[in-house]
Amino acid sequence: MKITFLGTGTSQGVPVIGCTHEVCLSDDPRDKRLRSSVMIEKAGTKVVIDCGPDFREQMLRTHTSKLDAIVFTHFHADHTAGLDDTRPFTQRNGALPIYARSDVMKSLEERFGYIFATTNKYWGAPELEQHTITGSPFKIKSLSFVPVEVQHGKLTIFGFRVGDFAYITDAKTIADSQKKKLKGVHTLVINALRIEPHPTHMNLDEALRFIDEVRPEKAYLTHISHRLGFHREVSKILPDNVFLAYDGLEINV
Repeated sequence: MKITFLGTGTSQGVPVIGCTHEVCLSDDPRDKRLRSSVMIEKAGTKVVIDCGPDFREQMLRTHTSKLDAIVFTHFHADHTAGLDDTRPFTQRNGALPIYARSDVMKSLEERFGYIFATTNKYWGAPELEQHTITGSPFKIKSLSFVPVEVQHGKLTIFGFRVGDFAYITDAKTIADSQKKKLKGVHTLVINALRIEPHPTHMNLDEALRFIDEVRPEKAYLTHISHRLGFHREVSKILPDNVFLAYDGLEINV
């Protein structure tokens, strides 16, 4: 299974518009972060988790012309705002399946009413095939997904385990019952927003403690703000099995 990190940044990306912080001004391409998303590929199946405002650029960077589905973690704009840019996929390949919790699906229908209209639909709107997911496992062709409930502050959202890989973003806390779903996972991706504590996201210390609990073979940090620091500097202080993800990174699980 191949994983491509399409974006590893927080809600404003890095650099932030108008930011003069030293990380925002960095020339290291690993410090330039689009909004968080990953692509999972296995046996001809290609699925993207989250479709943020940088979706178009991410698809162009990876030369992606066909997708089997998009799976959503939650309804915040940095994870959903690129939905209109699915048009080229649906124009070429027909309706694109999307998978989301009921609250996420409702938000998408409200914000992108012209896409989901049942009458007088705009002719250029994407054609999307809606699949509402719960906490139960589901399959998309060759990929099996196990939803993992996490708390993004007071908001319940989903992470996902796909075989020996788990992807969790925007988490602050995770109940023990959900941590059990991660037992034995080989590769874990978890958010680490910054050094200082944050009310709705794990900071670096919290992410490292969570990794110690889950005990994966390897872990990658994502959903990173400029306040975490330079890629080259943060990488030096991480445990041997923990890595700072960056845009364009490809791994095999």
